[in-house]
Amino acid sequence: RAGIVTMLSRVVCSAGWRQASRLGGAASTAAQQQQRAAHVQVPDWTAYKRESAKAKTEDGNASRRAFTYVMGAGGAIAGAHMAKNMVQDFLMTMSASADVLALAQMEVDLDSIPEGKNVTFKWRGKPVFVRHRSAAEVEVVRGVPMSELKDPQADDERVKEADWLVVLGICTHLGCVPIANAGEFGGYFCPCHGSHYDASGRIRKGPAPANLEVPVHAFKEGKLIIG
Repeated sequence: RAGIVTMLSRVVCSAGWRQASRLGGAASTAAQQQQRAAHVQVPDWTAYKRESAKAKTEDGNASRRAFTYVMGAGGAIAGAHMAKNMVQDFLMTMSASADVLALAQMEVDLDSIPEGKNVTFKWRGKPVFVRHRSAAEVEVVRGVPMSELKDPQADDERVKEADWLVVLGICTHLGCVPIANAGEFGGYFCPCHGSHYDASGRIRKGPAPANLEVPVHAFKEGKLIIG
C-alpha cells in the first residue's frame, strides 16, 4: 500500500508541474505577442488616397476649424453682452432714483419772501427756516458780544448774504420745531422747554446746547438752492 501511495503522489506532482509549465508558457507567449504588437507601426495610406478623398478630408478639417472659431467668437460676444447688462443693472440699482434726486436739492424763489418775514419749507423731511432779515435785525445780531453767547459764533459765519438767514427749524435740545419771530430776542422760540434764539439762529437762553443748524445752501440768480 505504501508503494501505491507513493506512486500516486509522484503522478499527481508530475501532472501539476506539467500544467504549471503549460500556463507559464502560454503567459510568456501572450506577453511576447503584446510586445510585438506594441511596436507595430500603422502604415499611412494617405499617398494611396484619391485626390477627391484628400480634398474632402482637407475641406472637412477647414470646416471644423471654421465652426470652432465661429462658436468661440459667438460665445465671447454673448459673454461680453451679458457682462455689460449685469454692470448696467448694478449701476442702475446703486444710483439714486429721480424722486430721491429731487429731494436732494430744493429751490426757493426769494422774491416771494418779503423783508422781515420767515417762511418754512420742507426739505428732506425736515423744516427749513428762510428768513429775510431787515437791516435793523442784521445790525442787532452783529453787535452781540461773543461773551454773551452760549455757543459762540459770529453772524457772518452763519450766513452767505447778510439779509438772508437759512437754518433748520429743529431745536437742538430735543428736536422740537421752534416758533419764528418769537422769544426774548426776536428770533425763534421753542415753547417745549423754553429755548430762545436770536435772528441769527444762535441760542441765547434755555436748555438748548447749540445754535440752529445751517444747511448747505447757495444763492444763484435770485434763487436759493438748498442742498
